[in-house]
Amino acid sequence: MKPIVAIVGRPNVGKSTLFNRLLGRRKAIVDDQPGVTRDRNYGEVDRFAVPFILVDTGGFEPVTSDRLMQQMREQSQLAIEEADVILFVMDGRTGLTPADLAVVEMLRRAAKPVFYLVNKIDNDKQETTIGDFYALGSANVFTLSAEHNRGVGDLMDEVVKAFPPQRAAEADEDVTRIAVVGRPNVGKSSLVNRLLGFERVVANPTAGTTRDSVDTSFNWQQKRFVLIDTAGIRRKGKVSLQIEKYSVVDALRSIERADVALIVLNAEEGVTEHDTKIAGYAYEAGRACIFVVNKWDLPEKDNHSVGKFVDKIRMEFKYLPFAPIVFVSAATGLRVPKIMEEVERVMAFYTKRVPTAELNRVFTDAVTSHAPSIHEGRRVKLYYATQVSVKPPTFVVFTNRPEGIHFSYERYLSNKLREAFEFTGTPLRLLFRGKEH
Repeated sequence: MKPIVAIVGRPNVGKSTLFNRLLGRRKAIVDDQPGVTRDRNYGEVDRFAVPFILVDTGGFEPVTSDRLMQQMREQSQLAIEEADVILFVMDGRTGLTPADLAVVEMLRRAAKPVFYLVNKIDNDKQETTIGDFYALGSANVFTLSAEHNRGVGDLMDEVVKAFPPQRAAEADEDVTRIAVVGRPNVGKSSLVNRLLGFERVVANPTAGTTRDSVDTSFNWQQKRFVLIDTAGIRRKGKVSLQIEKYSVVDALRSIERADVALIVLNAEEGVTEHDTKIAGYAYEAGRACIFVVNKWDLPEKDNHSVGKFVDKIRMEFKYLPFAPIVFVSAATGLRVPKIMEEVERVMAFYTKRVPTAELNRVFTDAVTSHAPSIHEGRRVKLYYATQVSVKPPTFVVFTNRPEGIHFSYERYLSNKLREAFEFTGTPLRLLFRGKEH
């Protein structure tokens, strides 16, 4: 489980600049995939001593002037409840504001490491103008310029030290871990209870993470499964109940420990931008994915209703064409057993290994049918491929010019692998490595 670091602060203090600075220039897996929301408010950072998940709370919804203080307080409360470390950003040019002070008072009561960042300090001269920030009396006041990368390295040295001790992941290959994720009011808790109750489960609560979440173990058709952090879904704290609209943070934490993400959608409300953010993270994290359209008993339907909803999902989630779609009602139990059938099916592909000979037969046919484009005047040669891991299936392709592989050609190869080996429900990873000939 990677630590979660949340950035909070007023608008225009440089939160997004700091977010991008910490995220670095690492090419995201889905940068070139159409249909993925680009205005990310979360990301995996692997540039420092310990990898972590970074969340920009300001990105959760537009901030309006009449609700500014309320939303600042809500987002800060969420960071206190869900994050492992909090970065509170203030503007060194405008000075300490009443809004800043109100949030500082709240953060002081948090049982979490909090770093107070005075941003937009571009040079030593400006350091002399920020005495009011030092009056906060905290040892964790840092001056920096996120835009110019001034002071960021020193800050992160201290942030990494504040991370909670990491526990080794449980290496039980016989257990499938399922995360039920989605925005508020899609029926996640009802679905969890229906899944557990339908199978006549004897729940076995065990402390699972450094956050003391409680997972629920159960058996289905003589196989072992775990629902991730179901206690958190059923027993949210006061803050989460009030501001569930920021539930991306919950999804991040659950998906990190899962094999399969059940992405729950509301049949009455359709697909929203929030849904695409949660699904995008499940894809980026390399998890097997299943769409669960809940509350299917409520809307009026005709013979075309299912087809129209499927088309909508395929249009909004273009990067997840391989994910099965199940229409259910947690309230009535309609088709809920189908979910577990799909979980078992996608896990077979999520853990599938392709024999090298079969892989290269398909690979060679694909390259022969459609060779990669010329790159900088030179022909791109592809030699052979090998599978290096599962969860998700990951393949290394050896080539003379890794930088010459266009994302469209990578997608072409992925599609050829799917045609040959199906890989329902799971993303594929293709890594291109140089090989001198």
